Amino acid sequence: MAENSSCCTPEGSCHSGAVDAPAAAVTATYQVTGMTCGHCEGAVASEISEIPGVSAVQAVAATGLVTVTSKAPLDEEAVRAAVDEAGYELVGRAA
Repeated sequence: MAENSSCCTPEGSCHSGAVDAPAAAVTATYQVTGMTCGHCEGAVASEISEIPGVSAVQAVAATGLVTVTSKAPLDEEAVRAAVDEAGYELVGRAA
């Protein structure tokens, strides 16, 4: 059997032509207090992911950091409202 028997190219790409990635994705990291477990991470990520333009959210309770990828820069007040809705507090942008 051949070493690379998948339908992908030898470079590992399953697409031919251009990559289907956002042309100008923006990533921002926020500090959130009060998250202590996976449930907390899920609640925060779920609320933030409902903001229009958000494509990915990663919340980490151990560090209190929430990384958000979006099509354009987000209004911090929209992020604050989403975090508040989840029951936590947005401290602000992480350094």
